[in-house]
Amino acid sequence: MSRLAHEERGALCDTMLAAGPDAPTLCGTWSVADLAAHLVIRESARLDLAAGIVVPALAGRTDAATRSLAARTPFATLVERVRTGPPAWHPTRVARVDEAANLVEMFIHHEDVRRGTADANPRHLPQELTTALGKQLAKMAPLLLRGAKGVDVELVTAKHRKRVGTGHPVVEVHGHPGEILLFLSGRKGVAQVEFVGEKAAVATLTEADLGM
Repeated sequence: MSRLAHEERGALCDTMLAAGPDAPTLCGTWSVADLAAHLVIRESARLDLAAGIVVPALAGRTDAATRSLAARTPFATLVERVRTGPPAWHPTRVARVDEAANLVEMFIHHEDVRRGTADANPRHLPQELTTALGKQLAKMAPLLLRGAKGVDVELVTAKHRKRVGTGHPVVEVHGHPGEILLFLSGRKGVAQVEFVGEKAAVATLTEADLGM
């Protein structure tokens, strides 16, 4: 497994335990226990259930399974299963795959728990983690922005600029990589980013259906 993704996974688990099973998250109506169950199913051997995370037609079945798992499994057990990670055969046991598939996932869900309760302030992230999130942001941005119709976007961090689209109008989104990832993942209310662009274009972007 990737060291950075593994460390963020562990930090997420620690935060979930501190928050408790019934604490709210930024994931709609999900509690922390529901979120832990989601992560377990995402990495489980039940590929039919995991598929519902990305296949809309199967989402209802997966959501029901998530809530059922959260209800019948002791919370500490769920969190330990998240901490342990996927089965040995799972592709994300390969470090490079793990970082690509899980670093942002664990970071976003860590913030879902942190900012779903009381602490709405960004963490002070190690530079190595910030750099890794920036690399993933550059790769994921076109996918996360596919719902932003009628506006192009330029993502601006302290070290890089990433343009998505070649037309106009253009909205610049300024912030740390992790905060921009939160915004692009639909956590618009908590992401600490700033916009530069025409008022109407900014409104188009902020009202768009962003994320996976």
